Amino acid sequence: MRKLGMVGGLSCALCVTLLPMLAQEKEAQAIHRVLDGKTLPKDSRLGKPRDYNTTTRFTVPPTREAWENRTQELREQVMVALGLWPMPDRTPLNAVIHSPIDRDEYTVWKVYFESLPGHYVTGNLYRPKPKPNARQRFAGVLCPHGHWRNGRFYEASDQEVKQQIASGAEKTESGARYPLQARCAMLARMGCVVFHYDMVGYADSRALGHAGGNFARGAEAETQLRLQSLMGLQTWNSIRALDFLSSLAPEVDTQRIGVTGASGGGTQTFILCAVDDRVQVAFPAVMVSMNMQGGCECENASLLRIGTNNVEIAALFAPKALAMTGADDWTRDIEKVGLPELKRIYGFYNAEELVAAKYFPFPHNYNQVSREMMYNWFNKHLKLGYPEPVVEKPFQPIPPKELSVFDEKHPPPKDAKDAVALRQYLSETSDRQMEELTRDVQKYRHIVRTALRVMVQDRWPIAHEGKPQTVAPVEGTVQKVERDGYTLYKGLLARTARPDVQLPALGLVPDDWNGHVCVWIHPEGKASLFDAQGQPTVEVRQLLKSGVLVLSGDVFLTGEYHQPDKPTPLPQVNPSYAGYTFCYNPSVFACRVQDMLTLLAYAGQVARERQGEVWLVAFDKLGPCALLARCLADGAVTRCAIDLAGFDFHQIKSVQDEMLLPGGLKYGGLFGFVPLCTRGATMLFQPSQQSKTERVRLAQGVAVVKQPPRRQDLVDALLQNK
Repeated sequence: MRKLGMVGGLSCALCVTLLPMLAQEKEAQAIHRVLDGKTLPKDSRLGKPRDYNTTTRFTVPPTREAWENRTQELREQVMVALGLWPMPDRTPLNAVIHSPIDRDEYTVWKVYFESLPGHYVTGNLYRPKPKPNARQRFAGVLCPHGHWRNGRFYEASDQEVKQQIASGAEKTESGARYPLQARCAMLARMGCVVFHYDMVGYADSRALGHAGGNFARGAEAETQLRLQSLMGLQTWNSIRALDFLSSLAPEVDTQRIGVTGASGGGTQTFILCAVDDRVQVAFPAVMVSMNMQGGCECENASLLRIGTNNVEIAALFAPKALAMTGADDWTRDIEKVGLPELKRIYGFYNAEELVAAKYFPFPHNYNQVSREMMYNWFNKHLKLGYPEPVVEKPFQPIPPKELSVFDEKHPPPKDAKDAVALRQYLSETSDRQMEELTRDVQKYRHIVRTALRVMVQDRWPIAHEGKPQTVAPVEGTVQKVERDGYTLYKGLLARTARPDVQLPALGLVPDDWNGHVCVWIHPEGKASLFDAQGQPTVEVRQLLKSGVLVLSGDVFLTGEYHQPDKPTPLPQVNPSYAGYTFCYNPSVFACRVQDMLTLLAYAGQVARERQGEVWLVAFDKLGPCALLARCLADGAVTRCAIDLAGFDFHQIKSVQDEMLLPGGLKYGGLFGFVPLCTRGATMLFQPSQQSKTERVRLAQGVAVVKQPPRRQDLVDALLQNK
């Protein structure tokens, strides 16, 4: 009994001793927490990611000025996404035009040319026959095709022909069997020189496959990092096709250029119109919609549709003549959803009559009913002078085999590049182009600043729809704890225009605060400010003793984005093609940069109250994100110390890597953006041995230390810059 009493007494003594210790430990673990440990932050980025089937809307700006500001940024976004920022050099086309086929009012020629050295665009050129006492300069029309079976060589089956005629979609057997040829033949009869060219991997374009990851196979991560895509390549082919058509002047009147295609050809139509101002009239059929955005790799490029959709991209053509058709597919509601927004935009220019759309109750198509709407639109706006209403005439088709541009006298070029060789060429020429741009530092900075804005989908100063934003604590979330020598504040921060993203944040305010604010970025988030006892770490205490307010937050998928025993998984990137994910959603890397800009913006607001400075310190794997935030927010950060942790984008081998940022390699890796640093002092520690650190010469106030830093080294770098 005595032994039991001793054990019981010992147990009570242990309880008396341990319970306060456990309570203190629990308090220490909770000191940094804003939420209850069971709830994740409110953040729309944690929801279901958008994809090409997601229906979206966009808000038409209230004024013409606001719209034109938007058009500049949106056009830049399209060009960056397609790998066309800066625009590549135009190399000689070396066009071959041969073997005309005679028809009643036109001839059909076979064409191939090099859009890039060793990459060939193939197609047929329809040329009107000159008429006595008639204008000999013809309008030019590009006809990209969509995902028709065999593309330019499309030939409907007997059953399909019967069905098309019976439904009223087609009126003649020739048009029903060869609808792509019918379009080109009729336009030629109306007085247009028409170039009908192949999508990559279709008809005579066989050096590269079309879909199924053929273009990027074996280099999925690198093509994302370099913004190389099948869609970008096809857009470049369209630009060069327009170069080819224009080279036929004076036969072709370059002031009267139109483009029309259906489905995937419709995508090529409005995308070309977004990046090349030579087009005057456009007719993208059965594609422009706020619903499905295009289901092929050739219609999706990373960064392209983040925050936008096909209707808004098509609106970049305003106020030039634009007409569309809808069908019994994702475009069926175009007259009610899409056209009204386009009408409002065209209304800014008093040009509502220059945009039109019509739904026809047929399956996905470019049938005679739709084609005749296009003929009349082109007749009016290309000033063709053809008798109206324009009705398609029967024509004599050309057997698909006879349309092929290659034969015994004109065999496929032996120097045609495969995907590996073409990607290598694109990488090498892009690298040279960026290096040449360094000779003009202002132009270089404009290029990379614009690219970085698009890549991270944010800007500095932070803004929304052209208006400045502020950052504020979410009402009812702020907690205040008085401590010896400092006061702890914690709560959720959000931008005024982004209440759907609420960032857990914490600030330590020294009693003798001097007005300076240090933004502390760490993979462990704000928890990294404290030791195991819940006290500020040695390095944090050093900043507090220097009178500096320390602000930290849990950027995307760090800190309180994870429950204690339940980590939040990284978003899954589409394994078949990463562009299906990144075309519509920012990467994890980009989201983290956005959150860092939010913290920097709030730090600036707080520091201005005391006329203080904003400092930035970043550790480990978040250092690269912090560097790009610092580059974009040039002038906002007075002192900066960043550990790059030996990282650069060339190390990424998987599209699932959380450090992947589309475009990261195209502009020279991390140090390609360092020239944006023109104000303040920046110390960069532990760069990758492969980083292009020589571009530091274009920056100001930037120093590089090759050795790995301790935490103390980073804090010392800030304090020694006093």
